[in-house]
Amino acid sequence: MKKLFVDKSIEINTPAEKIWEILTMPEYTTNWASEFSSGGPQFRLESEWKLGSSVLWKAQDGTVIVEGAVTSIEKNKLLRFTVFDVRSEERPKVTDEDGITFQLIGNSTKTTLHILQGDFSVMKDGEKYRDLSAEIWDKVLPIVKELAEKGEK
Repeated sequence: MKKLFVDKSIEINTPAEKIWEILTMPEYTTNWASEFSSGGPQFRLESEWKLGSSVLWKAQDGTVIVEGAVTSIEKNKLLRFTVFDVRSEERPKVTDEDGITFQLIGNSTKTTLHILQGDFSVMKDGEKYRDLSAEIWDKVLPIVKELAEKGEK
């Protein structure tokens, strides 16, 4: 079966270190992670951002909606973690490339943020979920860009 990934990039006029903060610090993640709630509760991400540490997408009341684990990390360059909806009955088998990957490539003034999410082919109706996720990333990436370039919380 062909693998299904969301594959998006955006150029941001700031160093990778600032984008890393926007992607990992709870005071920033609430600004973009809630786009994944489809009008539901605001999400925030919580993690120690160390290899093997848990990654929790939490609602405002602390309820865990999505959980996963950091599978690859190189500060200010690469972050990959798995994502599982805790309401799902079955977790698909994952490979080293599965989950959400943030890759930062750039210099002191300009960075490309590359997002890879998937593999959706292991899910029932995977193409539908991949397309829905791609639409959400189309909303999230400009938010990340704006936060990073303006430095606002």
